Amino acid sequence: MAGETYRGSCLCGAVRYDVGAPLTGVSACHCGQCRRQSGHVWASAQAPAEAVTITGPVRWYAASDRARRGFCPQCGSFLFWRHLDERLMSVSLGSLDGPTGLRLEKHIFTADKGDYYDIADGVPQEP
Repeated sequence: MAGETYRGSCLCGAVRYDVGAPLTGVSACHCGQCRRQSGHVWASAQAPAEAVTITGPVRWYAASDRARRGFCPQCGSFLFWRHLDERLMSVSLGSLDGPTGLRLEKHIFTADKGDYYDIADGVPQEP
């Protein structure tokens, strides 16, 4: 979808966003923070933060001194992740509208994955 705009929203529709740049770094994060906030694994892709236009009452949570997570304060959907020292913003793949044409490129923080599942899809894994 290069050259196209990706669109997404939270579950209730109060927070909407557009991404006017290609989404890259498509990954599934298995870290403890993502698992706790999402309920399992958090799948995302990233774009330059300046290419992401957010409308609605997004709230930001400082999950650490290095990153923050954006979510809808009405329905609780976890939509965004951003490292404070980087120009990229990650968006939730599950919140994107319609077909994306994206494919999972890697699993990250696999050393922290839950013991209740296996990763067996053949996609590269980073501990």
